[in-house]
Amino acid sequence: MKYSDLADKNVTELNALLKEKKTNLFTLKIKKQMMQLQNTSELRVAKKDIARIQTALRVLANA
Repeated sequence: MKYSDLADKNVTELNALLKEKKTNLFTLKIKKQMMQLQNTSELRVAKKDIARIQTALRVLANA
């Protein structure tokens, strides 16, 4: 996911996407603890996606 994909979304869409990504991150963390996660780089990608969404939300809040 790129920031340019998020720039055209409104606040409610971003909040829904943020909630979805956070639950996905939680699931990935649980899988990692249970040694079921094959690709650990998914954790890094999920964290970066969450940061991008939060950045887009801050930009909308300040605009």
